[in-house]
Amino acid sequence: MKVKITAISYHLPETVEGVDILQGDNPDWDMPKILEKTGIHKRYISSPGETAVDLAFEAGKKLLGDVLNIEDIDLLILVTQSPDYVLPTSACILQDRLGLSKNCMAFDVNLGCSGFVYALSIASGLIESGVAHKGLILCADTYTKYIEKNDRTCRPIFSDGAAAILLDKSDSDCIGPFEFGTDGAGHNRLIVKRSGAREAEQLIDACRGPLEMQGSDVFLFTMRVVPPCINKLLDRASLNLENIDLIVFHQASKLVIENLIRTLSLDKDKVFTNFENIGNTVSASIPIALKDADTQGRLKDGDTVMLIGFGVGLSWGATLIRWSTT
Repeated sequence: MKVKITAISYHLPETVEGVDILQGDNPDWDMPKILEKTGIHKRYISSPGETAVDLAFEAGKKLLGDVLNIEDIDLLILVTQSPDYVLPTSACILQDRLGLSKNCMAFDVNLGCSGFVYALSIASGLIESGVAHKGLILCADTYTKYIEKNDRTCRPIFSDGAAAILLDKSDSDCIGPFEFGTDGAGHNRLIVKRSGAREAEQLIDACRGPLEMQGSDVFLFTMRVVPPCINKLLDRASLNLENIDLIVFHQASKLVIENLIRTLSLDKDKVFTNFENIGNTVSASIPIALKDADTQGRLKDGDTVMLIGFGVGLSWGATLIRWSTT
């Protein structure tokens, strides 16, 4: 039993922050210099009462509107690092809100920028083994709720959004192989402190800490691990870069993607980006980019697409998919 992606949808909040708002809030920021590094001209911001679960629900509702038999969905994976609660599991809330069968397994995956690739591996394995038959992956985060207004490192980059991805059985092999890695020694390079059991005693009298990112360290990590990850994936698949029709990186920033293109000597025309007008939506960035690539006619039936996620954890993952329009 093989697996393929049969549908993707996404949802972005109504509020958009452009460069003018960042400059207005922080008159001392050199916006042309920041833009040169990020390449991000606007980002989407969840409203005060809007959570990642709300965004995931909207993305899922949009996708399920075209699904004839939603009762056949027996697997729901939510990838998020901004759940509604420490417990219960946010995927359980979404199972109910989306009207999925009570025979559906539902669980969260607490991963960020590499999370979609990990969830794709988990869902594919469950379907291929016969444990599940049709799966729904939801990727959603609201990192902007963790970011302070004067944070020059994080605020110009991160954006809120959600994506929904439907997986079904296939006669052909459309997903894989996979390549993964973790460097937990760098866990504190991108972190929200006072947000869990490690500092639980402080939570009673102190607010959750803001998102903290050591940008240069995360960049160096990316440049160190992504090129060999891609080479290992190609070796595992017995392919080379010439066999890849489209490359979709996690939409980190202009600086990161341009340096990966240069380091790997990639054909820039084969690398799809949409960070310019959406920003870095964490785990949702790859499926959102896939949907936009399809909408823009950049994908055709049978194309081999490489997906590479990397970041918070520190963790990374890459895979190949065969694009199917049927």
